[in-house]
Amino acid sequence: MEAEGLGWLLVPLHQLVSWGAAGAMVFGGVVPYIPQYRDIRRTQNAEGFSTYVCLVLLVANILRILFWFGRRFESPLLWQSVVMILTMLLMLKLCTEVRVANELNLKRRVFSDFDPHYFWHWSSFADYVQCVLAFTGVAGYITYLSIDSALFVETLGFLAVLTEAMLGVPQLYRNHRHQSTEGMSIKMVFMWTSGDTFKTAYFLLNGAPLQFSVCGLLQVLVDLAILGQAYVFTRHPLKPAPHAAHPTSAKAL
Repeated sequence: MEAEGLGWLLVPLHQLVSWGAAGAMVFGGVVPYIPQYRDIRRTQNAEGFSTYVCLVLLVANILRILFWFGRRFESPLLWQSVVMILTMLLMLKLCTEVRVANELNLKRRVFSDFDPHYFWHWSSFADYVQCVLAFTGVAGYITYLSIDSALFVETLGFLAVLTEAMLGVPQLYRNHRHQSTEGMSIKMVFMWTSGDTFKTAYFLLNGAPLQFSVCGLLQVLVDLAILGQAYVFTRHPLKPAPHAAHPTSAKAL
């Protein structure tokens, strides 16, 4: 009788927790980029943020949306991709405007030149949008033609989450090469780790496709490896950290 009496409370509580987890899943991934965005606007300096972060996340999330058409997964994961794409476009717009304003070389570089030397270093935000639309169109058309192939769909999903999972590898390599984590925000790495851990747990508990869970675990391992480097290099510095240039994080800095 007591259990039945508590039923009216447990059901809405469970629903509230589910909504909270879904909301955290949708918007949690963009939180680490909010202070970065504000810092760039405040300082009018975008050198500390690699726009290749935006490229990787745009590709990963576009592929994830296309994967959804072949294999329907949790709606929060789909909306997370939409929110992340919009966030990365906002970051690109700000970084491009700041970089062009501070650039001494006034020669305009455009996407339609198809110059590989200046890929992803164009002079206008519109050129980045054109590139994203072109990639989406080509990838979407290939997906449309191959949507009935289970192998293609599963491969597409794997590429989507693997691309995002590898986002921290350049930072990991940079730290190893310099034997230093100078210039890397430990606070930011903790935010990555906590976010990736929550995301992976969400995948596992909600029965997301296997690709999500496997690559989520890989992403957490990369984050932990970066934290391990920070601990080792701080306690046992092998050589003076370089000061010629500030390192650029592969994820956010």
